Amino acid sequence: MNRISPSVLSADYGHLAEALELLTASGADMVHIDVMDGHFVPNITIGAPVVRCLRKSTALPFDVHLMIDEPLRYVADFAQAGADRITFHTEAESGVGETIDAILAAGKEAGLAVKPGTDITEVYPYLDRLSMVLVMTVEPGFGGQSFRADMLPKIRALREECVRRGFPELDIQVDGGISAQTIGEAAAAGANVFVSGSALFSSKDMAAEIRRFKTLATAAQM
Repeated sequence: MNRISPSVLSADYGHLAEALELLTASGADMVHIDVMDGHFVPNITIGAPVVRCLRKSTALPFDVHLMIDEPLRYVADFAQAGADRITFHTEAESGVGETIDAILAAGKEAGLAVKPGTDITEVYPYLDRLSMVLVMTVEPGFGGQSFRADMLPKIRALREECVRRGFPELDIQVDGGISAQTIGEAAAAGANVFVSGSALFSSKDMAAEIRRFKTLATAAQM
């Protein structure tokens, strides 16, 4: 099933509660929350206390993307703050298996992300414990970048491996440059969860744009 996860990285941080109300009213499937520590990526965004406050503004699932050096240290904080799915990077310093264990022990869904330069095979040993793999289609850390079509073979290879291993329904998320012009390519390659920030938050009618995204993704998969 195709799902849209708007990224609040592109929202007005002075009005995040209103942004979440807009996403709820517009038919978003979940809320993508980027957490950056200034080390793993150059920028700094928000932490668990802000996520806890935002949790009061919507019932939508929180899709929390940890772009931080030591995700294992903060799993419990984000789980308690209201995250539903916690995604961290293979390139982070924490042990991958140990961090997945901590997320699952906290009663949350685990996701594993890879940067553009990381071989997708790095996630294969963990597929049986994951709810989602995030294939970055830009370098993480900045909004508004252009979609990298050279990541499409990585998405295809991952979907093929999921099918081969008996996990055909595992979510494959793409994040970076997703718009009406690029979502079809990503969907045709095997992605089914689409993070979009700039394209959605700059649209005049977000609800219509989300519907358009889903229609384009479904058409590309036929």
